[in-house]
Amino acid sequence: MTLLEQIEAAGVVGCGGAGFPAHVKLAAQGVDTLIVNGAECEPLLRTDRWLMRHRANEIVSAICAVKERLGAARAVIALKESYINEIAALRMAIGSASLPIEIFTLKDFYPAGDEQVQVFEVTGRVVSPGGLPLDVHCVVSNIATIYAIFHAMHGRPFTQKYLAVTGAVAAPCVVKAPIGTSFSDCLALAGGAENNDCVADGCVVVSGGPMMGKPMTMEEALASHVTKTTSGYIVLPERARLWQKHVTEPRFTLQHARTACVQCSFCTQLCPRWLLGHPIEPHRIMRRMAGPDWHEHLDNPVLRATQYCCECGVCELIACPMELRPREIISIVKQALAEQGLRPVKGTGEYMPREFRDERAVPTVKAAFRAGAGPWYNTEITRYIEANPREVRIALNSHIGAPAVPVVKLGEHVKFGQLIAEPPEGKLGARVHASIAGVVTQAGEYITIRAEEGSIWKA
Repeated sequence: MTLLEQIEAAGVVGCGGAGFPAHVKLAAQGVDTLIVNGAECEPLLRTDRWLMRHRANEIVSAICAVKERLGAARAVIALKESYINEIAALRMAIGSASLPIEIFTLKDFYPAGDEQVQVFEVTGRVVSPGGLPLDVHCVVSNIATIYAIFHAMHGRPFTQKYLAVTGAVAAPCVVKAPIGTSFSDCLALAGGAENNDCVADGCVVVSGGPMMGKPMTMEEALASHVTKTTSGYIVLPERARLWQKHVTEPRFTLQHARTACVQCSFCTQLCPRWLLGHPIEPHRIMRRMAGPDWHEHLDNPVLRATQYCCECGVCELIACPMELRPREIISIVKQALAEQGLRPVKGTGEYMPREFRDERAVPTVKAAFRAGAGPWYNTEITRYIEANPREVRIALNSHIGAPAVPVVKLGEHVKFGQLIAEPPEGKLGARVHASIAGVVTQAGEYITIRAEEGSIWKA
């Protein structure tokens, strides 16, 4: 099998974002630079750092295979200069095997892990608004995805996730969890929530990072399960700023924008995409939304520019002095544009970053504190635990593309790694495999597998 066939057979999707099927992304042509994203820019997340420290040999081996497949002249691992131990581990792995891989160090700013930011930092090229790194001959893939590709190269399907469980928990850890493992199982492995103000005031759980992740009540979290794109769980006090914003109804968000925006333009001045030269100006979007008839003017260039937003959260969690929600406003507009079938207008010509871009970079520690996660920013995670759940609930729609269709039936006994769902013929998607051995007890939007007594899920 070719590398692309191995990746497709294993069901690998991007682990650092929306879950784009990796075999499609890596079929790209005309690539001169492969950038492996090790910045893990979201505060508190530590999974990629753990992998770089402990799985460096496997990572650099997979990078070389992907570089060869793409025909790229360069393969670069981009990570923060503060990742001393990770850099050392990678350099040792690269040196011992004499591999043609570069290490590129970034300053500790947010969002250093944004793929368009990384393309500029590494190559000096600006991806056009509405464009992709491939437009400037680059492919960006994160560390966890590359590690999953290493397993695919050796015939192992994508059935397990490495994720950080941190924040206000008793024993922060990196968990190796079968896909479909419940959040409650992961929380238990981290010793549960701390017996502090978090418990007294109630907890919020963020799936992903505090800046861009999905906030949930503890009740919602306890009903959730690990998917192919889950990067971590962060437990925070319910009074955390990001939660207060999250629970505000959209109609109030719009009302606040109309009545309280002072047009200071701080949201634009700190916007990472605007600083790259893209024509998105959040303060003008806020002004445009002041009128009740905004939805009748979706073809307005100011509103169309919302489609260039990466939703990093800098505008609302850091920039706005009135504590408004430009990101949420932009999300509302983007949804309206999508409903009208209006796709992003791709920029043409060359774009140059603003000359003061470097001076306006947001320190990652500041992002953590503004999101309410500051007290846990410097938490070192050294504990590593392998989960062994008795039941998994595997989502079939946790990636970009069409949901996978079950190929197993209720009551069927499945083996670890067995194919249990695949994309509809001719549709973009990814295969799904059993992450534990057991009996299928649900086969619909989810596939639930209950382990039998004595069964072993490990490869």
